[in-house]
Amino acid sequence: MATYVLIHGAGDSSYWSLVVPELRARGHDVVAPELPSDDAAGLSGYTDAVVAAIGDRTDLIVVAQSLGGFTAPLVCDRVPARLLVMLAAMVPSPGETAGDWWDNTGSEQARLEQAERDGRPPEFDLMTTFFHDVPPEIAAEATSREQRAESAAMWTQPWPLDAWPEVPTRFLLCRDDRFFPAPFMRRVVRDRLGITPDEMDGGHLPALSRPKDLVDRLEAYRAAL
Repeated sequence: MATYVLIHGAGDSSYWSLVVPELRARGHDVVAPELPSDDAAGLSGYTDAVVAAIGDRTDLIVVAQSLGGFTAPLVCDRVPARLLVMLAAMVPSPGETAGDWWDNTGSEQARLEQAERDGRPPEFDLMTTFFHDVPPEIAAEATSREQRAESAAMWTQPWPLDAWPEVPTRFLLCRDDRFFPAPFMRRVVRDRLGITPDEMDGGHLPALSRPKDLVDRLEAYRAAL
């Protein structure tokens, strides 16, 4: 039995609501903490919350979605994780803030170029950008909830590590991601992690659109350890 530690991105831990029971049905423990919203929390507060939720659990597989990519390596620097899986995630560089990441990587330009290739309007739209492949009833439930506030300090605290933690790392990008398009993510992962990402079908929210497929991929990673 492994312990899967699921770190959500912007939004809340309900993002993992379909993945948690699937992992538990396969015999695993799951930790999916809610990250703090107070403005002072920032990266340190997010990391503390995840480490506290892990407690004395072992055999850890840490999975980070989107903005959670800034927190997950810090967790792995403090606990003995067996594997870190970055899922459509932001990959930080030493000293970089989450607020600066967008310009540093060219993510917005990549999003606009993808919209042009797809023949879509350039304006950001929540449903079109994030929920385009999520079943309508699941999208309706997700968007009906009050949005969790992100900690203001999360965007301004520099990522504190000098290098990526010594943990086996896999990156899983989504080929139909309209927010972090696949060509953009392939470049970022190559430049910042020096690895070739794995790929799956789906948009930016695979835990909602393809939870079983996602768990199959996570379990394949675990089996290969």
